[in-house]
Amino acid sequence: MGKTVKMISADGKITASAIDSADIVSRAAEIHSTSPTASAALGRVLSVASIMGSGLKASGGSVTLQFKGGGPGGTIVAVSDSGGNVRGYAQNPQLDCGRRPDGKLDVGGYVGAEGSLTVIKDLNMREPYIGTVSLLGGEIAEDIAAYYAESEQIPTACAAGVLVSGAGEILHAGAYLVQLMPGADDSDAERLERSVIKAGAITELLRGGLAPREILERVLSGFETRVLDEGEAEYRCYCSAARVEAAIISAGRAEIDAMIREQQGAEVTCQFCDRVYRFSEEELVRLLEETV
Repeated sequence: MGKTVKMISADGKITASAIDSADIVSRAAEIHSTSPTASAALGRVLSVASIMGSGLKASGGSVTLQFKGGGPGGTIVAVSDSGGNVRGYAQNPQLDCGRRPDGKLDVGGYVGAEGSLTVIKDLNMREPYIGTVSLLGGEIAEDIAAYYAESEQIPTACAAGVLVSGAGEILHAGAYLVQLMPGADDSDAERLERSVIKAGAITELLRGGLAPREILERVLSGFETRVLDEGEAEYRCYCSAARVEAAIISAGRAEIDAMIREQQGAEVTCQFCDRVYRFSEEELVRLLEETV
């Protein structure tokens, strides 16, 4: 289980959330057999998506993050429910880009920077909110901060990190999101910036064994704060045979008929959990009869 925390400053001008997502990222790495670089990239996206999802006010809502940076890793997608439970995938999970000259995994090289980040918020309304911004560098956290600044006009500090061993084991993973609320002024922003810089890199905070609450206390040092909520989140896929059947039916009669004639069956793999659903010719005939 991932550990989460939400905090607010005493004057209500700053909100902050953090997650220890090592278990979540480990599960994703296990499911998708990710390379070290893919683990770091996907892990960062999953971590931030979880925080964003848990911040939704609509019960049953969801947040989808889609990174298309043009890099060799391909598209990276993460979807979180309103409880912070998250699932995701990288298009090329086994591809590895190695490490940069400074020894850090080359996440930016894996994701690419010639593309976009799309955020989809489903708040159980008639149409979901969709915002798209150009990527700054494909390092994930800075791109999330840019999204909030451009699409929602919320000054945001974001950090995300994943520490991977030489053998590919997920040692630590986590993220935080700190935002200035209406009423905050330039002096608040300057104080927060100094505090974030003083706290240091999130990978070092994670390596030091700090819990999410302790990480935010470092990031917000000098501010009087209180905890709003502490909880748990996990890697959770909602796929099922019924959902896959509905997807096949929605493909239409011509597509189902082609599956019957050409393959005498169908095999569908969930992108999020790699579970395989197999349908016999007889089952496809039944679904064909249910198609309008």
